[in-house]
Amino acid sequence: MRSSSHKVAIVPCSGIGKPYGTVSRVAAYQVTEDDRPELTRLVPLALLVMGDEEYGRIVTESPAITIDGCPQACATKMVQQSGGRVAHECSVLGAVRSHRDLKPQGIAELNEDGEKLANALAQEINAMIDALTVAGPDK
Repeated sequence: MRSSSHKVAIVPCSGIGKPYGTVSRVAAYQVTEDDRPELTRLVPLALLVMGDEEYGRIVTESPAITIDGCPQACATKMVQQSGGRVAHECSVLGAVRSHRDLKPQGIAELNEDGEKLANALAQEINAMIDALTVAGPDK
């Protein structure tokens, strides 16, 4: 197992007030708190934008998985601007296209479809983490 300083950085969208941003964050929390806490570290996009030194260091020293809620791809762009390496880019819109039957709604609290979509996205991210941790940080 890798040391805590080399965990996979999970950087979700900060789309406050938007259902897709909430899906992004719920998926990130599921991955970092429940599914793969020993392998991951949550990096709040807002702190990265503000230039927080600790989180800037995390994204430069660890592979990052970004979760973007819209085509602006703020999480991906910010990790790159911070000197980090994006190992995988996830898109909530991509998950919506893959799960057309799910219609996420809600902001502070997602509806059942939103929760299901966040879970599906978390499972995709878990597979990416597993591939990264088996292959190593430079693969």
